[in-house]
Amino acid sequence: MDVVIAGIGQTSVGEHWHVSLRELAFQAIEAARVDAGGLLPQALFVGNMLAPKVSGQAHLGVLIADFAGLRGIEAYTIEAAGASGGAALRAGYLAVKSGFVDVALVVGVEKLTDKVGPEVESAIATSLDSDYEAVQGVTPLAQAAMIMRRYFYEYEVPQNALAGFPVTAHANGVGNSHAMFRKALKPGLYERVGMLSEPLNMFDAAPDADGAAAVLLTRAELIPPDASPTPVRIAGSSIATDTLSLHDRPDPLDFRAARISVGQACHQAGIVIGEMDFFELCDIYSVYAALSLEAAGLAERGQGWVLAEEGQISLKGRIPISTLGGVKARGNPWGATGVYQVVEAVQQLRGEAGVNQVPAAEKALVQCLGGPASTAVTHVLTAL
Repeated sequence: MDVVIAGIGQTSVGEHWHVSLRELAFQAIEAARVDAGGLLPQALFVGNMLAPKVSGQAHLGVLIADFAGLRGIEAYTIEAAGASGGAALRAGYLAVKSGFVDVALVVGVEKLTDKVGPEVESAIATSLDSDYEAVQGVTPLAQAAMIMRRYFYEYEVPQNALAGFPVTAHANGVGNSHAMFRKALKPGLYERVGMLSEPLNMFDAAPDADGAAAVLLTRAELIPPDASPTPVRIAGSSIATDTLSLHDRPDPLDFRAARISVGQACHQAGIVIGEMDFFELCDIYSVYAALSLEAAGLAERGQGWVLAEEGQISLKGRIPISTLGGVKARGNPWGATGVYQVVEAVQQLRGEAGVNQVPAAEKALVQCLGGPASTAVTHVLTAL
């Protein structure tokens, strides 16, 4: 039984000070339902990371179902840090795949501007090991900086070797009307910008943002005849986990869960990694992009940055990434990111990516990460 994505919807990513969390989710849901010809879901899966701490709101399943006019359906929240959206998609996929649900609605939503400053940083730090990392003052950004420093040391990587990742993301963000940043980086700007946590500078980290994205999952034969978009098949789906604490890993530069989930999703889809036409990866930090390419088997260990330096990750390169700006230029709505990635991949596979269209795109690899690949969710999407 094939599970297909029949409809997609998204809000712009940014600072939505005057829009509530439930309103953001509703906007994405309505767009997805219209796109799917009015399909009515029997189940709602919400991907969210921060609402209880930042918005003071838990129980998002019933909140959003009620506000969206879907009272009575099965609905609940799935949390897996930055991989929450991808995990919610996995739950929706399994619900339809099992036959228990005909139409599943997946929405990822985050509203970070309900708080500002240290309260937001404290909420984001809950994705780390509280007893051994967060309590010591470690934040996800500081942790990424330590990983980046180790990467430079271990593989003797040049200081500005990761510049190609944000440069590529921002170049692609120009053509995405929903992206937070739609301006390319000027040559040499990466080298001159200020540090956030050495050696990680402000272009090495994605900006926190508000946003919501939604997809409707069903079986191909249930799509209304008046639904115009071509459905996209979820050919493979996998979640894998690693240690929560970075210090418990034998090798902090080995994104083991990312590697396992890619292997499982590709095996399920019957597709080898070299057949992928593009890769929507987790570029929340530049070093994570490099490590994700290596974990997927698209680059040797310590050589992920070379793909960026040589232009192999551009829209017309060997393996395009962040094709509509990625997390870096689109913005990082944390728990919603995984759903945004899938929406953007569907746009590519439908041929609707405009100036950002990957030529002849038929197979997509999509992966979101919770923490430094403590959770990794990977999906393989194919055009029908």
